[in-house]
Amino acid sequence: MIEVPGRKGPEAAVPPRSKPAAMPVVVGLMLAIFLAALDQTIVSVALPRMSEELQGFDMLAWVVSAYLVASTVMTPIYGKLSDLYGRRAMLSLAIVIFLLASAACALAESMPMLVLGRVLQGLGGGGLLSTAQAAIADVVTPRERGSYQGYISAAYATANVVGPVVGGLFTHYLDWRWIFWINLPLGAAAFVVSRRALSVLPVPGLRKRIDYVGAALLIAGLTLLLVAISRVGESYAWNSVLNLQFFAGAVFVLAVFFWHETRTPEPILPMDIFSSRVFSLCCVIVFIGFGQVVALTILLPMRMQMLLGMTPNDAAIQLIPLTLATPFAAFISGRWMSATGRTRQIEFVGAGVALAGIVGLALIDPELRWPVLIALCAAGFGIGLQFPVALVSIQNSVSPDKLGSATAANAFFRSLGGAISIAVVSSVLLSSLHKAVPGVNIQGGEMMREVIGGSMAHASSAQMLALREAAGGAFSIVFLLLASMTVISLAAVYAQPETVLRGRLEPQPVE
Repeated sequence: MIEVPGRKGPEAAVPPRSKPAAMPVVVGLMLAIFLAALDQTIVSVALPRMSEELQGFDMLAWVVSAYLVASTVMTPIYGKLSDLYGRRAMLSLAIVIFLLASAACALAESMPMLVLGRVLQGLGGGGLLSTAQAAIADVVTPRERGSYQGYISAAYATANVVGPVVGGLFTHYLDWRWIFWINLPLGAAAFVVSRRALSVLPVPGLRKRIDYVGAALLIAGLTLLLVAISRVGESYAWNSVLNLQFFAGAVFVLAVFFWHETRTPEPILPMDIFSSRVFSLCCVIVFIGFGQVVALTILLPMRMQMLLGMTPNDAAIQLIPLTLATPFAAFISGRWMSATGRTRQIEFVGAGVALAGIVGLALIDPELRWPVLIALCAAGFGIGLQFPVALVSIQNSVSPDKLGSATAANAFFRSLGGAISIAVVSSVLLSSLHKAVPGVNIQGGEMMREVIGGSMAHASSAQMLALREAAGGAFSIVFLLLASMTVISLAAVYAQPETVLRGRLEPQPVE
């Protein structure tokens, strides 16, 4: 390690700031968080149209998974680099990569090209959320952090409302490529504002090695795992020879990754932070919660277009209750956590409400608008209650010099949960669609294309009714699968000791 003269090392934590001094930093970071949150919702409603135009319904899950895998691998790297070289430099780099990749996605002429563009976009997106959250943690104590969640929730709420609506309007009236072009002016604004806001933060100024071997092992292991899961959705038997080879290869490579991480001096995912039971169990909660959010935002517009014949714009509007309830609940959770200094009760309530909401989505007829609306709100609210609690608990469980790595680990498990969840539920959905119509040899992707794309306009009403009934049953199976994941969250909360957050920040003079 080489100390750069005139700069602080990691042992010197950034002193907490008073609210007037911290607010410019928080506001500057909200734009970066908005950009990251917008990408999660604006893409979902356009997926059926993308897949139809680029002839790739079977690769639909990869449009989401490719981004999430790349961002999953990059979040620990950004966390490590931001601990070493400063949040400002890493956030600026992440924004630039994200914008260049957005242009590549907009120019894609085939599904493989779009997937590649999403991989590149994930390389930048992995740094947006984790670096911004770590920067907020630099200037606000854990106990006070909950009260700032309202500002972050505002960024999420705006993105979650604007994203589906804008994505639906672009897809229906213009072209789905505009969902990527819109990132360019937004990203430019985020770059300028965040750089100015983060200029007040010190740069640690240390030089350490980056664990590129670990990053390569993680990419290889996750790719093998997701390819195997995706092949099941393409109607290959899970225990086929090639699939078993993929699964075995994934287990072996990931085992080597974890072994390597315990021996390298600068791991991208430090194993010692898992010694905290709070940290480990909160990672499980984040993994499951974000996996459910990603799956729901992808599956719900698809179900509405397949079963109810909605346009992308109409489906996007129907998604708003879910996407709005999640940040609203995060705001409530932050206030609740700040007032009590405790976390476990909030997580119990969140997991229970989420379970009720997702089971409701599985069992309620999608044509019953008000019951579906209530279930959507419950699912989003329950999941949203858990996110800020898990993040603050994770940050509270580590020393200040590992804050960036711990925050990146939170983002790592969020993205990993989303990537694996969408791969699993897409595979289950496609497989269920394939088996749903007895005597008809039609792949799940083909059924989606025929029902959503209108290529079965010549089909009789009885045939369309049979296909839609089959699709409804397949979606119910997938939602029940998502609901069963919440049982694991409840078990993780039960096993977790109560977290008592470190104390409030005493009033300080304005800096």
